[in-house]
Amino acid sequence: MKYTDGTLAKLGDKILVWEGNEGVVVCSMDTDEYSEEYPKEAFGYLERGIMVLSEKAGLIHYVKPEEGMRLIERKR
Repeated sequence: MKYTDGTLAKLGDKILVWEGNEGVVVCSMDTDEYSEEYPKEAFGYLERGIMVLSEKAGLIHYVKPEEGMRLIERKR
């Protein structure tokens, strides 16, 4: 999945999910990247998109970005 600005979403990205709610990409099915806490064995069945752990809404699966969703910081 790509953010609205065209940047490819990657594992560990800190993002603005929507105004007032930040989150972290905990797995990306599109790039085949999974964190230890959210392994491929548990989430690979989703096949596409990203899984975001957000402050206000918990775990959310996205196949396409929300309007206004953007990258805040990329994990190095």
